[in-house]
Amino acid sequence: MVVGAAVIALGAGGIGGVVGAYLEREGGFGTEVELPQADSGSQKRSKDSVAGIAASALPGVVTLHVRGDDGAGTGTGFVLDGKGHILTNNHVVEPGGSGGDISVTFSGGETASAKVVGRDAGYDLAVVKVSGVRGLKPLPLGNSENVQVGDPVVAIGAPFDLANTVTSGIISAKERPITAGGEKGDGSDISYVNALQTDAPINPGNSGGPLVDSRARVIGINSAIRSAGNDSGPDGGQSGSIGLGFAIPINQGKRVAEELINTGKATHPVIGVTIDKQFTGDGARIARKSRDGGPAVNRGGPGDKAGLRPGDVITAVDGQRVHSGDELIVKIRAHRPKDRLELTVERGGDERKVTLVLGTASGE
Repeated sequence: MVVGAAVIALGAGGIGGVVGAYLEREGGFGTEVELPQADSGSQKRSKDSVAGIAASALPGVVTLHVRGDDGAGTGTGFVLDGKGHILTNNHVVEPGGSGGDISVTFSGGETASAKVVGRDAGYDLAVVKVSGVRGLKPLPLGNSENVQVGDPVVAIGAPFDLANTVTSGIISAKERPITAGGEKGDGSDISYVNALQTDAPINPGNSGGPLVDSRARVIGINSAIRSAGNDSGPDGGQSGSIGLGFAIPINQGKRVAEELINTGKATHPVIGVTIDKQFTGDGARIARKSRDGGPAVNRGGPGDKAGLRPGDVITAVDGQRVHSGDELIVKIRAHRPKDRLELTVERGGDERKVTLVLGTASGE
C-alpha cells in the first residue's frame, strides 16, 4: 500500500507539472492572449524634431503633375506667398511646354490648376501660380549663407509620386559645383548650380521640393542626385538615392524667383568671354574665338574692361580655385550682376589678379 501511494503521488506530481507549465505558457484554459503595450501618451513633438519640422512645413509643400506635348511628369514645389506663387524646378514644368496642364495638389489633398509665371533653364528654377485658393501656407525662407556642414536638414517631396514624403539628414558639403541637363545638345538647357550637398534621401519626384533647416525655414531647393552609375542630373534619371543629393541655395532661389515673378525672366551675371570647353588643363581657359568666329572677349564687356585676353587661364574666383570652365560658370552664376569679383589669371606662365564687375544677360 505504501508503494502504491508513492506511485500515485509521483503520477499526480507529474500531471500537475505538465498542467502548470501549460497554464503558464498558454495563460489558462479559455483565456485570450493580450499583449502589453505602451500608453497612448502625448502626440506632441518638439518644434525642432523631424516630426515637428514636418508638421510645420508640410502645409506649404505641394505636388505638381505636369502634362503636355513634350511628355508628363511629377515634381514638388512650395508656396512662396499668399498670392499663390509656387517655386519649383524648371525641369519639373518643362514637359508641359508653353500650353501644358499643371495640376497642384496640396498636402491636405486639395487640388488646383496652375500657370507658369516664368522659368529659367540656366538656374533650373520656375515659378507657377494658382488662383482662387484660400488659406495658403507660405514657407519661411532661411539664409543659405548661414548654413554649416553638419547642420540637420529635412527634405520634403513626392518621390515616385508618393506625396508628403519626409526624409532627414545633414548638410554634407557646401558650394558643390554641379551641372545638369544638356539633353538638347546646344547647351541652352544646362543648369549650373553652386549646390548644397545633403545625405537626406532624395529621389525622382523630390525635384523642386524644399530642403529645410531645424526651424522649418527653406535653405535650398532639391534639384539633383548622384546615382550609382549615373551622372548627376535632374533626379539622376530613375535610379534611387545613394545619399548624394544637391539643392539650389535659397539665396539664389529667392533672387531668381523675385525676378521671374516681377518680369517673367531671370538675369544671369556674365564676364563677357567665351570659355574653351575643349581645354583639359587645370582652370578655365578663354577661347581664341567665340562660337560664331568673333572675338572671344566681348569688346567693351566686363572681361575686356578688366584686361582679360584670349588664351588667359582663370584659376580662381575670389581666392577659390576653379578647375574647369563649368566650375567657373557655376562660381559666376552664384553671384548677382554688378557684383565685383577678383579673378586669378595665368598668362604666359605669370599669375596676376584682376578685378571685374559682372555684367548682365537675360536668361531663357
